[in-house]
Amino acid sequence: MIVADTNVIVYLHINGPYSRQAEQALKKDPIWVAPRLWRSEFRNVLALQVRQRVLTLQFALGFMEEAARLLQGFEHEVPSTLVLRLADSSGCSAYDCEFVVLAQDFGVPLVTMDSALLRRFPDVAISLDAFLAR
Repeated sequence: MIVADTNVIVYLHINGPYSRQAEQALKKDPIWVAPRLWRSEFRNVLALQVRQRVLTLQFALGFMEEAARLLQGFEHEVPSTLVLRLADSSGCSAYDCEFVVLAQDFGVPLVTMDSALLRRFPDVAISLDAFLAR
């Protein structure tokens, strides 16, 4: 089991620089969990891609359905107290801290390409490449 940040979920569904690694990560560990927040972040990426005419609305809706199926039953509520305390002590956004708290709670890695998370939380955050090399 891993906590996948939203960008990793995006790379799995939308072709990008880390899509191949995201696909390999899913093969390596097919159980991905995320805070419920991932949906809003993912929808925001899709909306931007539609506005920029990179994706059609139909493709965006399909990607949303695929991602929701992947995470069905693996979305979790994260305690606000822990998120806010971690955001305060780390200087990271509350959004990012939701993923960190979830990974800490489950005792699993947070797979991310976010350099700030990788730097501030080396005990839990791991890059796609490092995860694949394990």
